[in-house]
Amino acid sequence: MVGGDGNPFRAFGAALQFLTRLPVPRFMAPVSHEAADFRRSAPYYPAAGLAIGLLLAAAAWLLAWALPPWPAAVLLTAAWVALSGGLHLDGLMDTADGLLSHRSRERMLEIMKDSRVGAMGVAAGALALLLRAALLASLLEMAPGALIALGLIAIPIWSRAFLVTAIAGWPYARAEGAGLGGLFRAVKAKQAWAAALLSAVLTSAALAAVRAWSPAGSALALLLAAAVAYGLGALLASSAARKLGGLTGDVYGALNESIELALLLALVVCVNHAGP
Repeated sequence: MVGGDGNPFRAFGAALQFLTRLPVPRFMAPVSHEAADFRRSAPYYPAAGLAIGLLLAAAAWLLAWALPPWPAAVLLTAAWVALSGGLHLDGLMDTADGLLSHRSRERMLEIMKDSRVGAMGVAAGALALLLRAALLASLLEMAPGALIALGLIAIPIWSRAFLVTAIAGWPYARAEGAGLGGLFRAVKAKQAWAAALLSAVLTSAALAAVRAWSPAGSALALLLAAAVAYGLGALLASSAARKLGGLTGDVYGALNESIELALLLALVVCVNHAGP
């Protein structure tokens, strides 16, 4: 049990169970879902992102072989959402409904808890899906396959790495014990640093395997990915926390979606200006 023996396989399994819809083998599945389980699973969020990224890279290769860029990008977007069960997209829509309502803190939290989606949430979700598909279509049309694979592997790693920092670095906005996100109150800076280190290791391994750039170029790509993820993430988390008095599970999902889109956008900008 993750909460009892610190089994790393069960910790990774707990991260997969929470962040993805991938089947988890019985020997990796946590026995319970207590705060200790989630605390120990938090450093493995980037590894869950790696699992998503590897599947996306494989799907991108197959779709690019079978279809033109736009149909392939739309199907790849659908696969990206399906791998997390729409968890983060739902958080983005709920967060948009709440924060963009410009109501009191209490009313914003009530709106975000409501299972119904309002106009702002629908607009945010639709625009996020459209932008993701457009960016993926651009990559499939312009970028070499190795670079596409590298981007799709690294982006889910770094977006989920910042989630651990968000959980540890800002207070939880709801009352004690309220909401799924309340389980993460036990996550501290130690877990955030561990997630950041694991992200660097996993990304470095991917860069070494793909060999798209020189060592200096690979180091720069690693630093840029971290800077975008943590810079934008901190800005958005601070802004949400000022309005809500902290963060919620929905905000965590919105942060993940926003960071993924920002990293995709940064990759497309780099490819677009790389020249022949």
